[in-house]
Amino acid sequence: MAEENKDKYKIFIVEDDVDLSEMLSAYFRVQGYEVAQAMRGEDAVQGITASSPDVVVLDIRLPDIDGYEVCRRLRRVRRTQNIPVIFLTEKREREDKLAGLELGAVDYITKPFDIQELRLRVRNALRRSRLSSMLNPVTGLPEGVLVRERLEQAVRQPDWGIVLAGIRGLNKFRDKYGFVAADDVSRAVTLMITNAVQESGGEEDFIGHTDTGDFIILTTADRCKKVAERCLVRLQPSIQYFYPALERQRLNEMPESERLTVRVASISSREHSFTDIEKLFALLVD
Repeated sequence: MAEENKDKYKIFIVEDDVDLSEMLSAYFRVQGYEVAQAMRGEDAVQGITASSPDVVVLDIRLPDIDGYEVCRRLRRVRRTQNIPVIFLTEKREREDKLAGLELGAVDYITKPFDIQELRLRVRNALRRSRLSSMLNPVTGLPEGVLVRERLEQAVRQPDWGIVLAGIRGLNKFRDKYGFVAADDVSRAVTLMITNAVQESGGEEDFIGHTDTGDFIILTTADRCKKVAERCLVRLQPSIQYFYPALERQRLNEMPESERLTVRVASISSREHSFTDIEKLFALLVD
């Protein structure tokens, strides 16, 4: 019997065993899923990026790049970084499982496996994803539809101010120091921006994420510049402390393109009037 309401869900299966791949594909199609497949890691990255499936079942052993690298690349891209990934593998060592979980995999199932168990794990991953899809999994702040709705409401009012704050270079930082360190940076920045809004903003001000992952603050025209300045004051001196102690001494020697930098921009109803949200963002990031 097909899973309830699963016709809208897309599953991407990455498995180099032809028989197993076809079996999984046939099974999930019967369950009502739309199924895509890849047998190589590079093909998987391209296919998943292009199609944005709802869940990925990913074998670790692949003929080119392994499943860890596939997951790593997916997590670097905003479009794919929150897609639930379930690792499917013959590896049973604790270190292997931890490596997968550190990369953001939501589950880990070893071969041989019960197909019904895999089906339930896929279903549970989709449920968790649906519940959390409006909140950033690292910072806990609103994103996506919630942010767009609040932004559209704000710019229809006569008095609004918007602050865009971001940390540039986080992808390269993640590649060098790992996902845990990069997530720690995001959480620290969240705390500093929240404190900046508490100090210079108002109780009704809103903090969320744009589609690019930057922080967005919705406030009033009067408070806008103050909030932006406070964010900069909070963030700029803190950059060095995101790095290991031995790295801090050589930060000034690194080119700007290789290190974390802060960017804060603001705009308000005193300067502009917008009906097109995309044009507003283009001006903020210019």
